[in-house]
Amino acid sequence: MEKKLNSSIKDNTEKAEIICMKCDTNMEEMETTFSYLGRTFKHKILRCPSCGQVYVPEELAKGRMAQVESMMEEK
Repeated sequence: MEKKLNSSIKDNTEKAEIICMKCDTNMEEMETTFSYLGRTFKHKILRCPSCGQVYVPEELAKGRMAQVESMMEEK
């Protein structure tokens, strides 16, 4: 079982579901607001509908989010 950001992955029949470890609830894709260096941006990402815990996959953190951070730091 893989753990990231207080979340766990449970394998089901066709695809893995991300479960909030705090609430034991399936995370759902929701528009989430991020802020960095006084700026905000929105992105659809898995989030717990009960407590709001966010799951940021490694690919997103090292890819698009890193690019946005780099662009904002250059300004």
